Amino acid sequence: MHSRSYITVRYAETDKMGIAHHSNYPIWFEVGRTDFIKMFKTTYTDLENAGVMLPLVNLNCHFNLPAMYEDELIVRTWCIHMTAARIEFLYSVKRRDEDGKEVELCYGSTEHGFIDAKTFKPCNVKKRLPELYAKLNGNIKEI
Repeated sequence: MHSRSYITVRYAETDKMGIAHHSNYPIWFEVGRTDFIKMFKTTYTDLENAGVMLPLVNLNCHFNLPAMYEDELIVRTWCIHMTAARIEFLYSVKRRDEDGKEVELCYGSTEHGFIDAKTFKPCNVKKRLPELYAKLNGNIKEI
């Protein structure tokens, strides 16, 4: 299972050449990750209200082609690994061309730790949010 997020590259996200700056991709990954979590009837706000935060531990991006101003993008997001203390997501950013074809511009991954919102120490999400853990862990993409 994966989420699909739709983004149109805004002028403010581009440089003088009309190319989206590389710093936007982690933001687009965040949009995808947020939409992925929502598929399981929860939100980041719900997690934080339950006392769980997900700080970034690792970020990888591989750029194939540039995204340009007004490109229509699709960000696909999968969960590819999960333990009681960490979760890892995989992303694919594609441009939808006028003929309907999708061209991959970038792929990447992020890894996050589950931490207690008050102590900032690792927490066991399997114990803290067992239903969500089971749903997410049951939808791991095999790579």
